[in-house]
Amino acid sequence: MTLRRLPEDTINRIAAGEVIERPASALKELVENALDAEARHIDALLVDGGRELIRVTDDGHGMGPEDMVLAIERHATSKLPDDDLLDIRWLGFRGEALPSIAAVSRLSILSRLTGAEQAWGMEIVNGRAEAPRPAALALGTRIEARELFRATPARLKFLKTARTELNHASDTIRRLALARPDVGFTLGDGDRSVLKLPPAPGEGEARRLERIAAVLGRAFAENAIAVNAERGRLRLSGHVALPTYNRPNSLQQHLFVNGRAVRDRLLVGAIRGAYSDVLASNRHAAVVLYLDMPADEVDVNVHPAKAEVRFREAGEVRGLIVSAIRHALAGAGHRSSTTVSQAALGAIHSGGNTLPWGRPNAPTRVPAGLAEAAAAYQAPPPSEAWRLAGTARPLAPAEAAPVVAEPAAAHPLGAARAQLHGTYVVAQTADGVVIVDQHAAHERIVMERLKAELGTKGVARQMLLLPEVVELDPAAVDRLAGRASELAELGLVLEAFGEGAVVVREVPAALGQADARGLVSDLADELAELGATFELKERLDEVVATMACHTSVRAGRQLGVEEMNALLRDMESTPNAGQCNHGRPTYVELKLADIERLFGRR
Repeated sequence: MTLRRLPEDTINRIAAGEVIERPASALKELVENALDAEARHIDALLVDGGRELIRVTDDGHGMGPEDMVLAIERHATSKLPDDDLLDIRWLGFRGEALPSIAAVSRLSILSRLTGAEQAWGMEIVNGRAEAPRPAALALGTRIEARELFRATPARLKFLKTARTELNHASDTIRRLALARPDVGFTLGDGDRSVLKLPPAPGEGEARRLERIAAVLGRAFAENAIAVNAERGRLRLSGHVALPTYNRPNSLQQHLFVNGRAVRDRLLVGAIRGAYSDVLASNRHAAVVLYLDMPADEVDVNVHPAKAEVRFREAGEVRGLIVSAIRHALAGAGHRSSTTVSQAALGAIHSGGNTLPWGRPNAPTRVPAGLAEAAAAYQAPPPSEAWRLAGTARPLAPAEAAPVVAEPAAAHPLGAARAQLHGTYVVAQTADGVVIVDQHAAHERIVMERLKAELGTKGVARQMLLLPEVVELDPAAVDRLAGRASELAELGLVLEAFGEGAVVVREVPAALGQADARGLVSDLADELAELGATFELKERLDEVVATMACHTSVRAGRQLGVEEMNALLRDMESTPNAGQCNHGRPTYVELKLADIERLFGRR
């Protein structure tokens, strides 16, 4: 077979295929060019999902006739004045957008340079550009791409329905709008306005939040927590949603690096890690985050579509995101549980038999005074009776509704009044009722206590009076024995005991009367799933969560009044107390007004 050069038009169509995947891709490139031209209003139009027409009109600084001629030549750009690919400060820089679109459509350009006496227009048909001619346009630039993919029928055949392509285009505009709240965007399909986003009012964080509410909905904004953190030359800002406002997919995760919308596995993994102990594994957080860094710290020249990036210090970026989100969630306090109450009431009113914890049925409403009281309240040391769980006198049936001297209004989560079915603690607050899942709540308390010890002086250990021998298969014994030194740092001291068993000699003091057999068995299974190449510190939250789960007070165990109140006080002083380690709610609060509505009193 003889080598030969491909024709120029074939080369252009191949290159265009990398940049222009579908109508939304062409729209993205045109809108990004408008933003680079400092436009303040951008109007987009797609007819027949973009097959028939894509039009983008902006009020940017425009182009003169000489620039228009160069703009349709491949790799001609005004955005790399020093030809430095390590210092990219624009959304576009490759000089590929217009030539690629022209290679797969019939392109026309109309533009007026700021301060010029008249506008100029030109058309590119069959890859050949006509000379610019005088035209009429008040300001800015208007670009039209007609008959998209007419020269590549195979690509045209794989396009989806007009509605689907329009939805992709709408998602593209929404992402760009989140990046630039100071710019107004509209999108239409020729018959109606699909999207209208005027420039968001205000400045800084308030302006961003206003645009987020317009794009993602007011419920997200009302459930959002501000994030602001810096580490070296990195700065992270934006908003993350409370764990109770979560989604079945990651479509509401919007990430921006130096103003560029990206989809990066590192960033998505960091978000998953930050929410790992407050969100169920099959649910996804909703976030809008902006990462700013020096241009030489990130490579955006990875792929022609410019959606992927590479970081020079990936570990530092991940660490900043995880720590900033966790700090923000911890600062939210008891606010992170209030949506659950609204979901519960919604389920009761609708007659549902399951509670949609993953569906934000209503915006989070912080109970009056609860957040302030929780912030000001200084919890006493954890009750020893509660921590050792098992020494207190069981609550007798006759004491199911005890009269407690402790006033309900003295604490954010109230005073214990009863225990139901050996599982739920009922507390009376100043203006309502709190129902606590005792196992889920204690699970979170133990986990946060272990994490706090790990971050300061190290995990305190207590020696078992009688070491416990746990029988396992030889492979599990090998996994545990191979990680014995790392487990010891977490407070769990064990060693191989023959070929098919391990002996547990010490456990973390915070665990109290641990279920050593179940704990060791589950840790062995977890080590098998995580693999042999990782360090426990990399997956610390998962390991600590497993420990906490197997040492928390179980459902069905009777508690005394002192124990129940100690649990409530510990919850008030524990970060992320609204969710257990698996993302389920630990308590539901019902206001007296809500209860009265259930009985038709309101």
